[in-house]
Amino acid sequence: MFRVVKLPSKVTFILGGAASGKSAFAESLCLSSGKDRVYLATSQVFDDEMRAKIDRHLHQRGTGWTTHEAPMDLAPVLDSLAADQICLVDCATMWLSNQMLAEADLQAAQHDLLDALQRCAAEVVVVSNEVGHGIVPDNALARQFREAQGRLNIALAGMADRAVLVTAGLPQVLKGTL
Repeated sequence: MFRVVKLPSKVTFILGGAASGKSAFAESLCLSSGKDRVYLATSQVFDDEMRAKIDRHLHQRGTGWTTHEAPMDLAPVLDSLAADQICLVDCATMWLSNQMLAEADLQAAQHDLLDALQRCAAEVVVVSNEVGHGIVPDNALARQFREAQGRLNIALAGMADRAVLVTAGLPQVLKGTL
């Protein structure tokens, strides 16, 4: 006879608008796990505004994290993690922006990312922006990005064990349980 044991979600997908509190919520999930924390940063610093945002995130996150910067290929870091770790990927939106700016094959890159998440031995929390609640962008690149982000979010939510929408700092569970 088998006994059912509630296991932690292997992949948690945190979705929200810009400045919605999604990163802070994701960090709190990682802190409460009791596991060794890994921060997988996807952003790149191109200007003072981005540097200031990264500095705010560093201050908010505090100490006790091992940080890896991987703006394009997340698989090497995800493949190196162990079951006693939890990894915060912040964020899928910046990762997608990097892919688009590099003119990468988005379908192949997304496939590789999803495979790496499924292979990862650690628990993973992925943060992403919901960009579909706004107006239709006035230029082709912005419309292409919005569509690609929507497809990526659908794929991440579909493969995740748990999905949470954060609005005004308040989490709403879309899939799984907290």
